[in-house]
Amino acid sequence: MARIVLVYGTTEGQTGRIADFLGEVIRAAGTEIDIVDLKGSDLPRLDDYDGVIVGASIHMGKHEKYVADFVRRNRAVIDRRPSAFFSVSLAAHGDIENAERYVDEFEKETGWRPGKVAMFSGALLYTQYGFVKRRLMRQIAKDKGNLATDTSRDWVYTEWDGITRFAEDFLRDVESAGSPNAPN
Repeated sequence: MARIVLVYGTTEGQTGRIADFLGEVIRAAGTEIDIVDLKGSDLPRLDDYDGVIVGASIHMGKHEKYVADFVRRNRAVIDRRPSAFFSVSLAAHGDIENAERYVDEFEKETGWRPGKVAMFSGALLYTQYGFVKRRLMRQIAKDKGNLATDTSRDWVYTEWDGITRFAEDFLRDVESAGSPNAPN
């Protein structure tokens, strides 16, 4: 049975929710997966896995630095197995040009070219923000014109069906690559 590791970074938690959902889809397909929040967990030994998924969110126009650092430090191992990257941002909800630019910048910064890339829409979690951040995020949403400005509730833009398709596509890549850990 193939083993996959999904490592991620998150600022407000939506990337973690997406990582957990990906894990459910992958487990339902009969594949073992470990999900690791890079900020609060022991770092995995990537050599023990047949595939690697990395997820990061956009905050203040950049992916989490610690996720990019992890990829740079482990790139040689990641490059030897099927890999995928997913980026979570509000830009992925109607501003694809900017969402793609964020991914391009991550790839340039890390030197990594994942086998699969996905851009998932994030969430506006107004009820979890403090006063200043809620006002700032409402103004950003208003300026974008395609995001909700009602701060009395949270708005989730994540397309869960797209995440399912991403997981299924990645599993096909892992299956076709075979296990780098299999005995010779």
